[in-house]
Amino acid sequence: MNWVGRRLVRFEDPALLRGEGRYIADIAIGARAVRFVRSPVAAGRIVALRPPPDMPPGAIFVTAADMPEVGVIKPMLHRFDYRPVEQPVLPRDRVHFFGQPIAAIVADTPELAEDLAELVEVEIEADTAVVDLDDALLPGAPLVHAVAPGNVMVEGLLRNPACDAGFAAAHCVVEMTVRSRRQNATPLEGRGGCAEYDRATGRVRLSASLQMPHMIRTGIADLLGMPEADLQVVAPDVGGGFGQKMSMFPEYPVLVWLARRHRGAFAWIEDRNENLTASAHSRDQRHVLRGAFDAEGHLLALDAEILANVGAFSCYPTTSGVEPLMAFAEYPGPYKVPAYAARARGVITHTCPIAPYRGVSRPVITFGIERLMDRAALALGMDSVELRRRNLVDSFPHRTATGLMLDEASYIEAMDTAVAKLDIPAFRARQKAARAEGRFLGLGLAVFNERTGYGTPAFAARGMGIVPGYEVVDIAMLATGEVEARIGASPHGQGLRTALAQIIADELGMDAARIRIIHGDTDRTPYGWGTFASRSAVISGGACQIAAQRLAARLRQGAARLLQTSEDRIVLRDGLAVGENDASVPLDTLARQVHQRSDLFSDVGGFNLAESGSYDPSGTFSNACHAVIVEVDAETGHVRIERYLVVEDAGRIINPLIADGQVRGGVAQGIGNALMEEIIHAEDGNVLTGTLADFIPPTLAEIPEIEIHHLVTISAATITGAKGLGEGGAIGAPAAICNAISDALVPFGVDIAEFPATPGRIRALIRGRIPA
Repeated sequence: MNWVGRRLVRFEDPALLRGEGRYIADIAIGARAVRFVRSPVAAGRIVALRPPPDMPPGAIFVTAADMPEVGVIKPMLHRFDYRPVEQPVLPRDRVHFFGQPIAAIVADTPELAEDLAELVEVEIEADTAVVDLDDALLPGAPLVHAVAPGNVMVEGLLRNPACDAGFAAAHCVVEMTVRSRRQNATPLEGRGGCAEYDRATGRVRLSASLQMPHMIRTGIADLLGMPEADLQVVAPDVGGGFGQKMSMFPEYPVLVWLARRHRGAFAWIEDRNENLTASAHSRDQRHVLRGAFDAEGHLLALDAEILANVGAFSCYPTTSGVEPLMAFAEYPGPYKVPAYAARARGVITHTCPIAPYRGVSRPVITFGIERLMDRAALALGMDSVELRRRNLVDSFPHRTATGLMLDEASYIEAMDTAVAKLDIPAFRARQKAARAEGRFLGLGLAVFNERTGYGTPAFAARGMGIVPGYEVVDIAMLATGEVEARIGASPHGQGLRTALAQIIADELGMDAARIRIIHGDTDRTPYGWGTFASRSAVISGGACQIAAQRLAARLRQGAARLLQTSEDRIVLRDGLAVGENDASVPLDTLARQVHQRSDLFSDVGGFNLAESGSYDPSGTFSNACHAVIVEVDAETGHVRIERYLVVEDAGRIINPLIADGQVRGGVAQGIGNALMEEIIHAEDGNVLTGTLADFIPPTLAEIPEIEIHHLVTISAATITGAKGLGEGGAIGAPAAICNAISDALVPFGVDIAEFPATPGRIRALIRGRIPA
């Protein structure tokens, strides 16, 4: 029986469900508590930072003046239109966003550290802050950084004469502005770290809630000027990451600096207010779109003007280009776009820096292109499903207008499956009857693709100073027959330990439960790039498959020696190496012999059961169609999701149970993005949504049962046949939900072009359409 494809319960779950997981707050017990003093203003000159007047014995107060040898965070893009900005670990002269860490205080307990932090005297001469896109781009606006004239940190420009010709020939031109308000990933566990100095070795172990341990290790070593070998970084159980925990934040090098300077253990646990105000935000964007269509509904040309508020600094290592340049490159999505022109700008403001969040810019560009399709169908008097069908890519491989290569997928099939499941004619009849009763039902679709599992070629094309991509897996069978696979990827809730064990088990013909995946510890794993961008099942999974195939060859070689037959006659199955006439040797016995009876293999020379595999693909596109039925209360603006359906094609599904969980989790976050969650600033840059009473995530009351159907398109672009799906749920939800709301409110002439579509926004749109 194959292990790949089985709904195997995750090996990770029992300990977590029993409350026996090991998170940063568990590791921090016994360490001295660190509390960061944060800027109370969004922009200004630091005049003085004074410690509490009565510091208790042993308390420590740290400012930039204490750390002159520490470098600055300066992620790079090697392109002429990028302005690199330096971010100090702790600022010496100026603050650039509300909540920026400006000092640290250390005490014996978290409570005392918090009390002392509140007594630090902060004297800052406030300046005028630029907070939103329009203000930052005004002529004469205050510059956030002198190195970035016009407050533009990065820009992408694509001009295409064919685009002008397409618009000139158009039967219909649809123009619209779409807006995504600022969001926060809101992981269940916030950021945090515990740095412990080992007096015997002079090394520091940093345990931290993060996604890229090896990259963080190298970055901190560079900042502190310390040998990388003197730093171990461990990501234990991580209570959600979603991209927010990819970056190297200033707090982590401060912890390591404290541990080295004071030769002890120091821990910081982020609270919810810190996470909402000063961790990393996302998707504060505005796009102006124009689509040119012929009389039959074919898209002739697309023009996009993309603005992304990237905050005060550039996130490390992906840089401030991660959002605007992704939108720039991937706007055509699953559609045939013969001519494309775009301009994308990353705009600096006095706000918390932007970093990747599940889907990055794809929820916004999917929202944009899918709203454009619905509007075009309305303008042309066409069925919106038929309009999409005429424009979706239907032959592969397909090169997009920006040069991306789309591999085999099922864009039309996914949409048609969703439409058939919904029974649209029956819904339209029900919708009409409901409207006669004063109830407003709506149906929305979103068709999209998701670029997944992309390695070095994709990141190198961006000109990144740090180019992630490949993954390496070291695999070995122990003397007792168990297998250890050490991976550079670093899962944080995806079930990767289980899924990778399933891939390896099929190659070795053994029980997946006897395979241990070791991850998240730079001392015990090969250098790798962690877990993000729907990459791990594809890239780490591919590396596991390659390594396991090599180990399987060694097992067949060893078994052939013991069974006195040729290697090509050996089959690995059910924990046995089986040769001719069903002669067999248990893999446990074989492993014991190789490890402890090397004399049996002396003529082979250094024979062992250890191998390595690496994988670095160019990437593969998964795809999906989300279909939603909603009911909108026109009096209150409340939206109730009646039905949510996902048709997903992620190639070969390694573990359907895990895959469905990933889709449902993504949709849940997408519902929050679509309807509820928004980071709101005051004019002076103060964050007004610093608690979960103000920034409102969805609960079980807002999340319906999510119906999932899988299609399987096998692509040569991924050696396992698997495609990534970790972000897809979040990508499609805002577009599908807002399309459904717009469909529900057709009687009012309301069109949703902004998310989250909160009750207040919906009511304002309805009021604007009702005569006084």
